[in-house]
This record gives sequence, C-alpha cells and structure tokens, in this order.
Amino acid sequence: MSDPTQALSVDAETLAVLRCPLTRSPLRREGDFLIAEIGGLRYPIRDGFPVLLVEEATLPPGIASLGEFKKKYSDLIAR
Repeated sequence: MSDPTQALSVDAETLAVLRCPLTRSPLRREGDFLIAEIGGLRYPIRDGFPVLLVEEATLPPGIASLGEFKKKYSDLIAR
C-alpha cells in the first residue's frame, strides 16, 4: 500500500493527454503549474492534482481579464 502522505504527481503519460480546457492546446509542466501552449494560461497543481478550471488559471502577463484573453486568442480557441 502506498504512503497516503506522499504527494501525487502528474506523470508524463498523463501530461501527454491533458489539454487546456479553453484553447485545447497541450500543456507543459513548470513547477507547480501546467502551462498551456497557446496563450500561456497557468493551471495550478494542488496536492498533486492539476486544477484544469479556467476560472482557477493564472492569466499571462499583459492580460487583465479572461474576457481580454478570449478576445485576443479568439481565432485559436476551439468552439
């Protein structure tokens, strides 16, 4: 049985299938975040679990709101 206090981690196999829920672009890991290839939304990893909720994502520098992000990347966001 595994140690319940050990933090879970996003492995390479899981990361290969995860996508940004907004842009549908692949994600890469940087520290405690998964970063979307398109647009650079930063999704937190909490207690070893990726939180892939757009509302929880950190916006990239220079973008003040989710609405502004959607407008800027509208041609790249899957519908």
